[in-house]
Amino acid sequence: MKYDYLIFDLDGTISDPKQGFTRSINHALKFHGFRERDEDELATFIGPPLDASFASLAATTDSTLINALVEKYRERYAEIGYAENILYPGVVSALAQLSSIPEVQLGICTSKPAHFAEKILELFSIRQHFTFVSGGDVGIEKCQQLATLLEQGIINHKSLMIGDRYIDLTAAHKNHLQAVGVLWGYGSHTELIAHKPARMLSNPSELISLAE
Repeated sequence: MKYDYLIFDLDGTISDPKQGFTRSINHALKFHGFRERDEDELATFIGPPLDASFASLAATTDSTLINALVEKYRERYAEIGYAENILYPGVVSALAQLSSIPEVQLGICTSKPAHFAEKILELFSIRQHFTFVSGGDVGIEKCQQLATLLEQGIINHKSLMIGDRYIDLTAAHKNHLQAVGVLWGYGSHTELIAHKPARMLSNPSELISLAE
């Protein structure tokens, strides 16, 4: 095996979060007196940390307001938004094949809190394929999450980050890890190629090739 660990982003890589994400964003914006946004516009915010997205959408640096928006988003997301995720076709089969290989371990590194990620994985009965789930929170960047995983010995430098947005690639590179970009999520080819992925995958069925 070339890699000891395959680390997956969640939103836009394993599941499509668009419906739950955009509806929960608009729930928070409306509650705090901001105009609701078009789903396709909001889809561009899938991937980066939630606090940064709300700062942009509300055009504010007020941390109290940003935290209140995040809290209102999570209120709806915890109740229904997480269950509005849709698995990408072919992902379940690829994960099952990869997790059956003794020489490699699979993990999750997502910007969303770990308990939300756990609920989504359990919802789709795929939690058993992953040996760890690393979740983020307000003020925590994905590169910090990977650094912590390395410091704690949960992963090593023979690890590969797999994701659909530039932050997945840059987080890996800041920790001297390789990264693969996937094109079925929310990052464009142009966005990903600019951050020098080791490979680009066009379909979830190609994930199994990472074990070769």
